[in-house]
Amino acid sequence: MTAPLPSQKAMVPFVSVENMMRLVHHLGIERVLAELTDLIEEDFGRWESFDKTPRVASHSRDGVIELMPTSDGTIYGFKYVNGHPKNTAEGLQTVTAFGLLADVATGYPVLLTEMTLLTALRTAATSAMAARHLAPKGGKVMAMIGNGAQAEFQALAMKAVCGIDTVRLYDIDPRATQKAARNLEGSGLTVIPCTSSQQAIEGAAIVTTCTADKQFATILTDNMVGPGIHINAIGGDCPGKTELHKDILARADCFVEYPPQTWIEGEIQQMDRSYPITELWQVVTGQVPGRRDERQITLFDSVGFAIEDFSALRYLRNQIVGTDFYQELDMIADPDDPRDLFGMLQRAR
Repeated sequence: MTAPLPSQKAMVPFVSVENMMRLVHHLGIERVLAELTDLIEEDFGRWESFDKTPRVASHSRDGVIELMPTSDGTIYGFKYVNGHPKNTAEGLQTVTAFGLLADVATGYPVLLTEMTLLTALRTAATSAMAARHLAPKGGKVMAMIGNGAQAEFQALAMKAVCGIDTVRLYDIDPRATQKAARNLEGSGLTVIPCTSSQQAIEGAAIVTTCTADKQFATILTDNMVGPGIHINAIGGDCPGKTELHKDILARADCFVEYPPQTWIEGEIQQMDRSYPITELWQVVTGQVPGRRDERQITLFDSVGFAIEDFSALRYLRNQIVGTDFYQELDMIADPDDPRDLFGMLQRAR
């Protein structure tokens, strides 16, 4: 007997890596980054309506595997993501991810997607959203320290959202800097490869650190950071992983996503719990000020939070409606009688 064809209830939209790339090229990467920034900001504006929990992390000597769930009461979302710094030496990505949205009312999935590319886009968009509130107005120069898989996304997001026109690149591996410079050719940005962190941050209004070593590694020292800059610290956060000297934190006004997670994984793990921090959603909603004056040092201690992934998944779900940028997967068993799952199995012989 031929198995019955799946009903429409069984089908879940799936966005593959191929279709994600097609969609981004169709829309234009700067448009995607700008629109995603706006949607993340919109969800930060309703922060209090979300379920929030620190991500569930399984650490090993090789890296970390994490689940990042949240819900706004109508839609549930989660992301599976890993972080394995050693992978690049083996020709593998440091970070891979996939994600899912589901209808809270039924529990049925409504979207399954790759999130390796989508995470890179949402991370850059989140950085740009923070910089829009915290960076000095009119700043045109960005330093990008750590030129791995995230670097180009960060630079283009700052161009699209904050109006930077110059990016200064540095990585301990010159090949990474050469790669990033090559990929940003024709982007409209002036790209300046640098040979040290110190050189990279000269004249920069926005400094983004994005390194992946799983150890305490000081990327910026206190004497390197002058007044008036904004720092996005977005590197491979986990317990024992920091990028900034603690004296920088002592001088900066620090903004975070979700404190219970940031105290474990972020730059602030170096500080006593009395160290003052501000939740970024409070700035977005106007409850507290962000940048107050031109000499203030602002720090976005970003570890990535599930609501940002929720925003990215929501954006993607909206964008694929009426397009061919997805496939339908037969994922949900749909027997004629919901109580007769076994009968459905038997009839498929």
